[in-house]
Amino acid sequence: MPQTAAPMRLATAVRPYDWGSVTALPELFGTEPTGRPQAELWMGAHPGDPSTVDGTPLDRLIAGDPTGTLGERAATRFGPVLPYLLKVLAIERPLSLQVHPTSEQAAAGFAEENARGIALDDFARTYKDSSHKPEMVCAITPFHGLCGFREPAATAALLERLGLPDLRPWIDTLRTLEPGAALRAVFSSMLDDASRPLRAQVERALLDLGPLGRDGDDLAVHADIARACPGDPGVVAALLLHHVTLLPGQALYLGAGVPHAYLGGIGVEIMANSDNVLRCGLTTKHIDVPELMRVVDFTPGDPFLVRPEDGGPGEHHYRPPVPEFALTRYDLGAGNTHTIPGGEPQIVVCIEGEARLGAELTLRPGESAFVPAAAPPTSLTGKGTTYRALPSPA
Repeated sequence: MPQTAAPMRLATAVRPYDWGSVTALPELFGTEPTGRPQAELWMGAHPGDPSTVDGTPLDRLIAGDPTGTLGERAATRFGPVLPYLLKVLAIERPLSLQVHPTSEQAAAGFAEENARGIALDDFARTYKDSSHKPEMVCAITPFHGLCGFREPAATAALLERLGLPDLRPWIDTLRTLEPGAALRAVFSSMLDDASRPLRAQVERALLDLGPLGRDGDDLAVHADIARACPGDPGVVAALLLHHVTLLPGQALYLGAGVPHAYLGGIGVEIMANSDNVLRCGLTTKHIDVPELMRVVDFTPGDPFLVRPEDGGPGEHHYRPPVPEFALTRYDLGAGNTHTIPGGEPQIVVCIEGEARLGAELTLRPGESAFVPAAAPPTSLTGKGTTYRALPSPA
């Protein structure tokens, strides 16, 4: 069993989901393409694909020494598990239109599916664990996504631009009902099989936009989605959501019940240690519309951007409103030395350049290390960009 009092190099897995880029991660990390999509680099201890230390899965390493690996604060607060999962995403085409459950919804759904005898690897399984899955993504390249419901009146105006008389019932509903009720009614109708002919009309209209589909136009974004996911019910349902563009270094937080779909770009994503996703479209994976409708928050609102706090030269702290995780970005160079403090379970990943943890461990692009709570404060030097994941210090 590896020692748990010093930074440890991680061996990590890349998930080949069909929405991933074949070339983006190899180009970023200087590795050979496999010819398959490389969508998500996972760093953490989720039992679905734990990182390893000298061949030992990180979840097993933590279970063997919870206090040494996690520290008393995290072990007491979260139990003998790493409370977060860190990823690098490389998105070539839209991810599923999805939401995540609250802690209570996840626990109840996981128990109910267990009671029904649905295997964890069953295609029809919705809840993979009993945890909620708040998440935050920090852009490495320009990063595009859909996040949260637009005000209904603004969506009504967007739909009117398509010039389809058969859209009038949805438009009128969006303009006359209370916002939450309007969004629930229209979202449900858009996903209903009875709306398939109208969805086809909308899809054709999006594809025929011509000069209306100029850069920066929300309808242009949805035309791209229609081209990427022909015939998918999520193409039309996505029209209800805000379009968000993150510039490198900007971050977006997603809480329970917020509908979203990432569309393109490379980003560092951190989330609670969960794989619970409820989908309704833009995917070939399992769709569970009734459960998703139960979980969705139909409150319109602006996307939640997390503004980094300055921690000194080259140090930027992202602190979303959840206890499981926070993120620090280090712009290494110019002789700056940073300190990775002790007492908390941390993962450090090099994105660009070279990062040195203490005198012993050097990380190159795509490489990562687990810094257990028992490790003493460790220097971080080098040149390039590095991210550090940890439980929220608040």
